[in-house]
Amino acid sequence: MGATEAKKAFAHVPIADPKKLAEADAILFGSGTRYGSATSQMQAFFDATGSLWSQGALVGKVGGVFTSSGTQHGGQETTLISMQTFLFHQGMIVVGVPYSEQRQMTLKEITGGSPYGASTITGGDGSRQPSENEKAIARFQGRHVAQIAAKLKDR
Repeated sequence: MGATEAKKAFAHVPIADPKKLAEADAILFGSGTRYGSATSQMQAFFDATGSLWSQGALVGKVGGVFTSSGTQHGGQETTLISMQTFLFHQGMIVVGVPYSEQRQMTLKEITGGSPYGASTITGGDGSRQPSENEKAIARFQGRHVAQIAAKLKDR
């Protein structure tokens, strides 16, 4: 998919507003991997949350992270961990993917996914789509984050 095609494919998706994060019960942040860290766009988004940090607006909210990389050893885990530092600084409750989600341990195929968060391998040109295994891990993480947020909200 070229840049023009990608722009059209995502035209219906609204641009995220950092100021609205405080309204959420739980937040999952996703970013591509750039040299073992989140993209500059994601870093800029995190940087735009200074007022939320000064107000403690995200303290106690449940959060997690997910990523993609062009190659199998493209820095997925370091990207996930580096993104988690933002959640810790904001006072969020960080939720990953526990090993009860056993699909992250498969040896039958090349796959993303780790205890730090869901992930996928896109290929250098972005042509590889997430496998069924990777999508299942991502759904598990989303469900897990939502369940924990619901439990905490009920208290």
